[in-house]
Amino acid sequence: MTTESAAPAQVTTSPDVVDIPATVRRLRQTFASGRTRSVEWRKEQLHALERLMSDNESAVADALEKDLGRSPFEAWLADVASTTGEAAFAAKNVGKWMKRRHRLLELSQLPGRAWVEYEPYGTVLIIGAWNFPFALTLGPAVGAIAAGNTVVLKPSEVAPASSALMAELVPRYLDNDAIAVVEGDGAVSQELIAQGFDHLLFTGGTEVGRRVYEGAAPHLTPVTLELGGKSPVIVTADADIDVAAKRIAWTKLINSGQICIAPDYVVAEASVRDKLVDKIREAVEGFEAGNTGGKRIVNERHFDRLTTALAATKGRVAVGGGSDASTLKIQPTVVVDPAPDEPLMTDEIFGPILPVVTVQSLDEAITFVNSRPKPLAAYLFAKAKAVRERVIKEVPAGGMVVNHLVFHFATHKLPFGGVGPSGMGAYHGKFGFEEFSHRKSVMTKPTRPDVTAMIYPPYTEKAWKLARKLF
Repeated sequence: MTTESAAPAQVTTSPDVVDIPATVRRLRQTFASGRTRSVEWRKEQLHALERLMSDNESAVADALEKDLGRSPFEAWLADVASTTGEAAFAAKNVGKWMKRRHRLLELSQLPGRAWVEYEPYGTVLIIGAWNFPFALTLGPAVGAIAAGNTVVLKPSEVAPASSALMAELVPRYLDNDAIAVVEGDGAVSQELIAQGFDHLLFTGGTEVGRRVYEGAAPHLTPVTLELGGKSPVIVTADADIDVAAKRIAWTKLINSGQICIAPDYVVAEASVRDKLVDKIREAVEGFEAGNTGGKRIVNERHFDRLTTALAATKGRVAVGGGSDASTLKIQPTVVVDPAPDEPLMTDEIFGPILPVVTVQSLDEAITFVNSRPKPLAAYLFAKAKAVRERVIKEVPAGGMVVNHLVFHFATHKLPFGGVGPSGMGAYHGKFGFEEFSHRKSVMTKPTRPDVTAMIYPPYTEKAWKLARKLF
């Protein structure tokens, strides 16, 4: 995912100077009081977060329109519905998630009892991303709150209207002494990381993620990184091309393609490539019939990055290709067979440009995808079960969807996260609760009878023989 949210910058966008050490101290004191550990507090805060989003749906949509040119429907679907659903699901289930998980001990450990105790880390930091400012800042906060932590939220300065709205709403709905919003640029993120939090979650680009990881390392802060990458779509010869084209086009157009799990490139078998490109063109024309100006890009820097990459392509521009610097808009674009080493194929695109690479076989498709860094998501369109099973087993990725795209992000029942360069750790639903919890091992033993007396010194041959049998 492309972001500036933790990169150095010259100007802090926050209108108010926040005393970061004092804010963190206040939250740590709240955690030390034990208030956030009760199931009642957790449920109360989760329901309040749900209300924060549902009560202010129009304000959220307005902020997203200002920051990203997002339509009200996309604002609701991607940021409002996902966050409210996540909070409601956690509130319903957190009591169950908190329960001890008892384990049956081995014979050598008896008598005794053992269980896993889910313990909150303490005070955690969540650095959000600009492309889905609420879903990728307040969404991860659901897991942190459900686990009983106090939380600092750092929204992205690249979406200033959304950041300001979050800073306004969070104190109105949530516990001010346990959950705080700190606005600002990359320098603010760096100062926050330097406080030495008990856990840190960052959503953004791989290079910035490395710097976040380095900043957390001196404090040994556990880190969750959701970093994006070049998510591929494999389209086989037996795929339903009509449906595949619509689903690929629809997903690529959401938020102007500025999604960490958007299809970054398509690998299509030669026998269906031309039909797929034609059907994608038809789908784009239908979806964008009322929007001839192109898709809005978040800022000039990203617009220039995308148009420069498009100008440098050695591939054939089969769909779109136009842009307007005055409005920061780029037409939905399909590029057929770009060079493997050009920017469109080496850098995460994060925009409405879709390369389509031609291969002769499934073997070639798998080899091509696996020759690149492990992506946050991988997608496959195929009918044959054997093909589906092979790709699932042979293509590593943070997550995978067969015959659709991005829906694995929308469920509370699956973990969402990356692998290798696309991230580490995962959240959503119970997995978010566990990501922000320490799984503490607990064992209790009776003092009578003292069965361990046989292994106290002096060590006799008889005791050794018995110990060998037991252990």
